[in-house]
Amino acid sequence: MGSSPTAGSLLALLPLCVGGDTLWVEVADDPYERSRGLMFRDTLPENRGMLFVFPYPQRLSFWMKNTRIPLSIAYIDDRWVIREMYDLEPYDERAVVSKHPAMYALEVPKGWFERHGVRVGDTVRFPCR
Repeated sequence: MGSSPTAGSLLALLPLCVGGDTLWVEVADDPYERSRGLMFRDTLPENRGMLFVFPYPQRLSFWMKNTRIPLSIAYIDDRWVIREMYDLEPYDERAVVSKHPAMYALEVPKGWFERHGVRVGDTVRFPCR
């Protein structure tokens, strides 16, 4: 379904449309991939991210254990609408829990959403069209 894996990653890249931009994401859709996430990475290119896919909408909780790079996260509902966004700092083990049920979480380089004009209420498109 996706393109070839990136260096340092075992997951394929897929295009996700966020705002007016295409973001290339790795998809973490099983418990192991979701628990590992972006841990131990030294960099994350500007238009790359990770999409965490859960089996049903629920309150999600993320932390930055073993995560070396600053990130921004968006919690996305089952209709692909961004419900919440937060900035996260490296190694911060405090949980960032969604206030609303979400089926997806999208992690990107810190500030990406702001730099690209993405706001709460925006719709994410997959596939891009």
